[in-house]
Amino acid sequence: MYCVVDIETTGGNKNNSKITEIAIYKHDGNCLVDEFISLVNPESFIPEYISRLTGITNNMVSSAPRFFEIAKEIINITEGAVFVAHNVAFDYGVIQEEFRSLGYDFVRDTLCTVKLSRTMLPGYQSYSLGNICADLNITINGRHRAGGDAYATVKLFELIIEKNGGIVPLSDFEKPFHKETLNSNIKMNRFNDLPTMTGVYYLKNIDDEIIFIGKSKNIKSKVFNQLKGGNSKKSLLMATEVVDVDYWIAGNDLIASLKESDDIRAFCPKYNKTLKRKKYSYGLYSYKDRNGYERLVIRKSGDNDMAILTFENYDSALQKLYVLIDKYELCQKMCGLYEGKNGCFQYQLKQCKGACVGEEDPLNYNERIKSMICSVEFGYKNLVIIDRGRTADEYSVVYIENGCYCGYGFFNSDQSFSKPEDFKDVIDFKDDNRNSKNIISVYLKSGAKIIKQIPF
Repeated sequence: MYCVVDIETTGGNKNNSKITEIAIYKHDGNCLVDEFISLVNPESFIPEYISRLTGITNNMVSSAPRFFEIAKEIINITEGAVFVAHNVAFDYGVIQEEFRSLGYDFVRDTLCTVKLSRTMLPGYQSYSLGNICADLNITINGRHRAGGDAYATVKLFELIIEKNGGIVPLSDFEKPFHKETLNSNIKMNRFNDLPTMTGVYYLKNIDDEIIFIGKSKNIKSKVFNQLKGGNSKKSLLMATEVVDVDYWIAGNDLIASLKESDDIRAFCPKYNKTLKRKKYSYGLYSYKDRNGYERLVIRKSGDNDMAILTFENYDSALQKLYVLIDKYELCQKMCGLYEGKNGCFQYQLKQCKGACVGEEDPLNYNERIKSMICSVEFGYKNLVIIDRGRTADEYSVVYIENGCYCGYGFFNSDQSFSKPEDFKDVIDFKDDNRNSKNIISVYLKSGAKIIKQIPF
């Protein structure tokens, strides 16, 4: 069985979109056998530009069922069926996120009609649903509505089956591997049992050595894609060596990224060499001079450096430093940008508070430096980040103290903490390192949906 699915959402990516409409057409490979179509109250605001695109307004969904009210129907109609969609990663990902918020792990084999169309119907300029349907004379009655787009995808799916000699294409997980890319000793049952959850995976060779460490929001899908080998010599060679796999469930992408980074540094797998190469040549560093002032300096990065910020080249570092000097009223001389025995040029213009000539108290000046460092890294000097855990009744926690990354851990939903410092009881302490700081900083600034941030 195959369930052809289309959803309309509030916009954004699959991690923060909320469903406003869903359509599911169940297909047995010959014809439709069932269907489910419903508007959905997203319990969040639908932007005006989305309403103009889909025709779905906030008023239309105000009395519609919420996702949890139709969740059981979605589970029932898709049970035992392959999840089919045009750009399946988005539709499947959004629905998985909706179920994950309910504490349910929604897992289905998948098929993407975009990928199938490119393989079975080559030669078209565009494979977006609107364009490929127009080229194939497939009418879409209700473009950008779940029912219309899903039904058009059904017609496209049926045409693909016809082009395939009446044989329904295999699901993404069932697609055969190239024999030359698989080791004869591979423990295939271990790969078939992989979860489709967020976490870290470890590919091993016949000597039980870890040869690659990766992370994914869908471990099984990512590993299967790697087993099929890529276009590069390196990826094909790695696929021939893989015999076994282990995994570690993370609960969310931040914890997975931190765990991946820690383990790559710990195990140094030979096929992770590109991940270990230095991407940044210059860094912004701080040090305290003998008069007690925190100074900033731009210099080349070292292997074990703890830079405040890292940059690809000196010019980009210099440009950023000037911005920070202006924003936090720092002294150019104390930042290594002015030479001379007297005060900096800005002091002469009365735009510097006088740290360069000892007029400003070091404590006052250093406080602005600390504020700058906390702002560019985590936003706060002390911070607890709460997010999803590995199960429905568990949460994860990342702990920042005095601007330093301390580690991460997990706790049950029935545990209570009277003050932020109590979260340290569940933390698995880690070394404060630049890679982990960058991971956390980028994640916080990415707009990823986080359950709670607790500054203290």
